[in-house]
Amino acid sequence: MTALAPTLEAFFTERLYTQAHASAHTVASYRDTFRLLLKFAHAQLGKEPSALDISDLDAALIGAFLTHLEVDRHNAIRTRNARLAAIRSFFRYASFEVPEHAGLIGAVLAIPDKRGTKTVVSFLSSREAEALRGAPDRGTWVGRRDHALLATALQSGLRVSELTALCAKDVVRGDGAHLRVHGKGRKERCTPLTRHTAKVLGVWLRELNPTGEDPVFPTQAGRALSRYGVRALVTKYSKAAATRCPSLVTKTVTPHTLRHSCAMALLAAGVDTSVIALWLGHEQAQTVQIYLHGDLTIKERAIARTAPAGTPPGRYRAPDKLMAFLEAL
Repeated sequence: MTALAPTLEAFFTERLYTQAHASAHTVASYRDTFRLLLKFAHAQLGKEPSALDISDLDAALIGAFLTHLEVDRHNAIRTRNARLAAIRSFFRYASFEVPEHAGLIGAVLAIPDKRGTKTVVSFLSSREAEALRGAPDRGTWVGRRDHALLATALQSGLRVSELTALCAKDVVRGDGAHLRVHGKGRKERCTPLTRHTAKVLGVWLRELNPTGEDPVFPTQAGRALSRYGVRALVTKYSKAAATRCPSLVTKTVTPHTLRHSCAMALLAAGVDTSVIALWLGHEQAQTVQIYLHGDLTIKERAIARTAPAGTPPGRYRAPDKLMAFLEAL
């Protein structure tokens, strides 16, 4: 018998914190995974989490747990796969610490990711982005903060965690204005600001007058906005902007939608995908290939370039509505 508790505790304290120097977001994600898993194991086996043995977490129980996430908790496939990644990371660590359980560990590690449907990325057109930027009431302190946040997010493409972590010292103003971003995987990068965004952010910072570690986008109590706070304000302003821009009614706008919108704007401007990957803080350029699938204008240009000789470029357009009706029968 090998108790689970010592190995799991060592995984967090030695592997994640000391050896891997994992970010707080990674540790929190892994912690939540094992909290859910241990509660599930307790319900299934009737054993307290501290009394569990490593052999209790076999492939059958892990598989049942993954099904529970999808069926009972209604988690998306991406969430299910993220939970499995955390479990795999622990079992890879356990393979060195408790090699006598090699067979069980191998069976767990063999559980595959589940393939899901890859949807086309959702993004805002330039008109929709402008409507969203203009939604906050700049006659109020909160409205001016939110206007600066939305303008920064749409132009920089920062992740919501990067937005909330922005401090006064991370904003470089003047010539060559840019943001020093502390991104995913502890990677740092510089993101340039356009003249318009730098001006909006500069006006906001002069009013806020933060120093050093002070957050650029604080709550009224002075603390940094949470990711949930950012999501709530994006949802609120997208609904408000829909009154001016009806196409927003059909879209679910999240902070990540603003990141996608930045990438699509860069792509439409002819920026190379490898540069977009660097801009967004992706480790691999292949990650931004999803934006190529979402940009219909690129496909329209491809159609125009591949039209047979002697035919006009572009897609066929019916001469009028009646002809279009008849030809569609």
